[in-house]
Amino acid sequence: MKLVLFDVDGTLVNSQHEIAHAMNQGLHAAGLPEMEPAEILSIVGLSLPIAVARLLPGASAEMHERVVLGYREAFATARANGAVPPLYPGALDCLDALASLDHVLLGIATGKPMRGLTALLEAHGLTGRFFTRQTADGHPSKPHPAMLESALFDAGLGPEDAVMVGDTVFDIEMARAAGMTAFGVDWGYHPTADLHAAGAALVALDYPSLTQALMDWAKLEHAA
Repeated sequence: MKLVLFDVDGTLVNSQHEIAHAMNQGLHAAGLPEMEPAEILSIVGLSLPIAVARLLPGASAEMHERVVLGYREAFATARANGAVPPLYPGALDCLDALASLDHVLLGIATGKPMRGLTALLEAHGLTGRFFTRQTADGHPSKPHPAMLESALFDAGLGPEDAVMVGDTVFDIEMARAAGMTAFGVDWGYHPTADLHAAGAALVALDYPSLTQALMDWAKLEHAA
């Protein structure tokens, strides 16, 4: 068996507007000025408390917590109002192609909490697609490899039999720390050059090219 793990925000779904809005709502609730979307998106992939601390290095722990709470409330309100970040074009085709290989398992490794991930998968009809789901709940933030180590344990596989797909250097660094191959995508939130520098084996320019690379990897690894 082989395991393909996906990041979510910036990789499977285009959630940049929801994330930027929720973070600015959290900042506003804490009495702080809003930030530019690019600055906010630079920390996507980290667990929320870690992300807020990186955005506000000079603020107190109490201020961090107020922003975190405001972010969560804004996201919950948006979800209750029916806001669902869209899948990137080609994402579903990629999942379908990999699912057609009977020796490939699919998984998720995300900085989102399990509740948010579950709601997102349900909204897109993807609940049964992923063999393992690793989230920020109970794990250190990326790039710590704990999420990937748990996914490998679930699948009964070694890191040589798995690949991590993500859009941030945190994803790539996490995969490398776990001894796993890392594929980057250039439609997400970190520059392509940074993904290469972090150790990505490749950076796909679109979902068709990612799908082909993953199919080739799975078939080559299976043959080996």
